[in-house]
Amino acid sequence: MSSTHHRVIVAGTGFAGIGMAVRLKEAGYHDFVVLERAEEVGGTWRDNTYPGCRCDVPSHLYSFSFAPNPDWSSTFSPQPEIEAYLQKVTDDFGVRPHIRFGHAVESADWDEGKRVWRVTTSRGVLTADVLVSGMGGLAEPSYPKLPGIETFEGAVFHSAVWDHSQDLSGRKVAVIGTGASAIQFVPAIQPDVEELHLFQRTPPWIMPRPDRKISKAEKAVFRRFPLAQKAVRGGIYWSREALVLGFTKAPALMRQGQKIAEKHLAAQIRDPKLRAKLTPDFTLGCKRILISDDYYPALAQPNVEVVTDAIREVTPMGVITEDGTKHEVDTIIYGTGFRVTDLPVMDMLHGRDGQSLRERWADGMEAYLGTTISGFPNFFLLVGPNTGLGHSSMVYMIESQVAYVLDAIKTMDQAGLAEVDVKPEVQREFVDGVRSSMKNTIWTRGGCVSWYLDSKGRNTTLWPSFTFKFRSLTKRFDPADYQSLPM
Repeated sequence: MSSTHHRVIVAGTGFAGIGMAVRLKEAGYHDFVVLERAEEVGGTWRDNTYPGCRCDVPSHLYSFSFAPNPDWSSTFSPQPEIEAYLQKVTDDFGVRPHIRFGHAVESADWDEGKRVWRVTTSRGVLTADVLVSGMGGLAEPSYPKLPGIETFEGAVFHSAVWDHSQDLSGRKVAVIGTGASAIQFVPAIQPDVEELHLFQRTPPWIMPRPDRKISKAEKAVFRRFPLAQKAVRGGIYWSREALVLGFTKAPALMRQGQKIAEKHLAAQIRDPKLRAKLTPDFTLGCKRILISDDYYPALAQPNVEVVTDAIREVTPMGVITEDGTKHEVDTIIYGTGFRVTDLPVMDMLHGRDGQSLRERWADGMEAYLGTTISGFPNFFLLVGPNTGLGHSSMVYMIESQVAYVLDAIKTMDQAGLAEVDVKPEVQREFVDGVRSSMKNTIWTRGGCVSWYLDSKGRNTTLWPSFTFKFRSLTKRFDPADYQSLPM
């Protein structure tokens, strides 16, 4: 093989890619590379630099179990700290020499004859026995189709690619979308802009943010007694895990949480008309639950208008809604999330007989354990279908998948296998089980439409059970579930 061939290629340097690389190196694998389109690690925590960006999962849980950080500044970390954390893990565990920066993956094709993956990047072609995707679902921004947007004469950008060259002071800004990003950047920019027109399609349920600064004394304890931080992490984990009962087993339990959200709204929004606009008509948990203490107060300010009428068109000078109202603005900011059920990797990846992943998923995203896909040998997808969470840390799920992939590679080496491909019937049984479990969850019975659902109304993104159950399922790679070929 040429020097461009490796045992493993990992794509992406977010939590998934870095986690995979660390575990490979610890297990004694050194013939691997990590492909990254940017010039630094961090994934979504590198790219999302909008004002107010921070995590909505407590810091002590939203981190690797093998790399605790005693120096988090607050219980919910801001974006720069998470990005710095990933950089530190990369360097502390010796992963950086394996990373090929500026290598954007353009396509990945399974070579049936040589039993390798041929990965075409912006800087050439590499091959590998095993391909692991850590590109994630929060990588490509989603843009709504707005008639006339091309005629708009002002600045237009997405929260995920924030244009920091734009000084918003004194601007008339249109914000489109009210998701997790918008509720963070709206309060951050509201004091500076002249006018803020928030175009809301569906209001989210918002809970109070129990955030606080972590004291120097606490940090000192965590540094000196790592078990103390581990205990805090465990407490956060199990308290979050208890929420699964309301999401998946007994949706009626969400009513207590909804009452808290209703009181939060009532306490912060005194105007009954505005409060009515901001009150969801679906059960708490059906869409992603958001947390904020400053979003509602920002919307109550005199320079903010919450618009609930649909957008008819965009003109050179602003936005016209269906009721005919003209909203003059000079800046449009999208807070419309990501292409979660329409991943770009679907067009890049080609398995047996040249079939693309988009063709394979024509009837919806699906994978065995959210990790392997029939017809795509030696390919492992981290943060794949039905691995997302509505209550806890994705890092926990990522570590579970990473352990499974590593065990698969070890099994291949020990058994002398050149190729493993999950059996169609195994994948079918698993997917059918997930869909059956999804029927009585809050996501399908809560009366809303969310990015959790695909075009056919199926939840192909979230895991419908406890995360410890997923970890149990991914604890060992069972070769009996796979069609395999020897070296």
